[in-house]
Amino acid sequence: MHTSKRWIASAALLGGVGALLAASPAAAGRAGPAVDWKPCPTYSDAALRALAPPDRLEQYKALLGRMQCGTVTVPLDYRNPRGRQITVALTRLPATDRTHRLGSLALNPGGPGGSGYLMPPRVMITNDTDAQLNERYDLIGFDPRGVGYSTKVNCAPPTGAPEPPPGALSKETARQLYVTEAAFNQTCGGSDPAFLSQLTTANVARDLDVMRAALGERKLNFLGVSWGTWLGVVYRTIFPHSVDRMLLDSVAIPRFTIPAFEDGRAAAAERNAGRFVAWVAERDATYHLGSTAAQVRATIIAMREDFDAHPRQFTDVPMTLDGSLIALAAAQEHPGWDVAATVLAELRTATGPAAPPTVKEVLGDDGGPGEPPPADLPEQANRTMNQAAFCNEDTARLGFEADWAAYQRRLADNPLTGRVNGFSAGCAGWPLPAQPVRITPGGGRLVLVGHRWETPSPYEWTWQTHAMVGGQVYTVEDDIHGSVLLVPECAADAVLFFDTGRIDAGCPGLGDPPPRALSATGGAALRGWSAQVM
Repeated sequence: MHTSKRWIASAALLGGVGALLAASPAAAGRAGPAVDWKPCPTYSDAALRALAPPDRLEQYKALLGRMQCGTVTVPLDYRNPRGRQITVALTRLPATDRTHRLGSLALNPGGPGGSGYLMPPRVMITNDTDAQLNERYDLIGFDPRGVGYSTKVNCAPPTGAPEPPPGALSKETARQLYVTEAAFNQTCGGSDPAFLSQLTTANVARDLDVMRAALGERKLNFLGVSWGTWLGVVYRTIFPHSVDRMLLDSVAIPRFTIPAFEDGRAAAAERNAGRFVAWVAERDATYHLGSTAAQVRATIIAMREDFDAHPRQFTDVPMTLDGSLIALAAAQEHPGWDVAATVLAELRTATGPAAPPTVKEVLGDDGGPGEPPPADLPEQANRTMNQAAFCNEDTARLGFEADWAAYQRRLADNPLTGRVNGFSAGCAGWPLPAQPVRITPGGGRLVLVGHRWETPSPYEWTWQTHAMVGGQVYTVEDDIHGSVLLVPECAADAVLFFDTGRIDAGCPGLGDPPPRALSATGGAALRGWSAQVM
């Protein structure tokens, strides 16, 4: 159940500036960048079904039909602008109201390593409110360098890591994991150092400014989520006069190291679990886990300790269940609380041999690996870019003893949810020098969106970033990462901001789901449990 290799992913991180802070396409000697427009890729029906829900499929096809595709050429290393060149792929959905067009709005979904190439049509089909963004703005998607249709390299996936037995991780097994991961980092980082060393947020920001110039825009508007927020503040630092309106949802950690990143997320998960246990206590007649928050907390901790000491096996789920599953239930976001509490209630009294019904629904074997993804499905995320962007910007790179001590401290500090976080070597062994960045205030209008209870980008990171770069904080009263565009009421505020430059103080966010919402909002997260516990 312990994840042997944690690819550092999803919400936050970094870029390098240093002496390159003032480097711009013009300063680098690039005169008049241009987009090389070309026919867009075509996709099979199977790929389209994987990209859009059935009720939005025809709309998605129509959007692809009016989408424009191209590439820009940029220096691999902006310190050597006449050296090796690479291409960055971009897309454009032209504004539908050309008379009142306000400019280009670039979109980034996060990562690092996430593909934004098809983000414009994806935003458009999310809900009708989001679609209003395209009335007065050209929506710009792009694959950052190292991702998708842009120039990239791929390290072979890591092999040879020991599979930890169920239960609490031993120090000896952790040491083996550390050695294996550090060796992989050494090999990957050394496979193409000239290219991999240039996978930084600062260079992606520079590429973004080449796109701005190539699109003929004096200033760029930007909407970024998760790591895309870090890209936004780095872009605004390097190019303070190139920003018009920028909205950043689920703000990344502003002072990055892998240990600080993991500590912040672990503490946020435990904090949100405090809300969960109080919610469960109010529903003791349903779940029977305790009538006070303290009782529910004690019940879950006792279950986690028991499952680590005595892992369970059921005949109809494909993995052994230990304390990490109990912690994972306690760490669920609000839409999944009903299902998570039901899983805990069922496991508390389960005797086997078959799994209880909700446990089976969440974790059960679906009969096989299923169909492989369509061959023409575009890359959604690039692991090598993810690893390089984090590790090029991580200054910690702990030795084993310090890494193990930090892991043990996180377990002790977060008894409800700490077991969710597997042990990892992080960026130990990465052979390329760290390139940290100091962000500063910039120009244009900036909105920093923080979600009061979320785990991937803890709320305090929003305020820490605000103290460093300014802007306006917009608070969403939920625990859902990047939910502004998912909730029409919140999305309406985002649309208003890009149309007028004004926004209020926040929105409620994603509300209560119906009970047993396994196939609805909560189920989407919970169906990923098996991938997290295997």
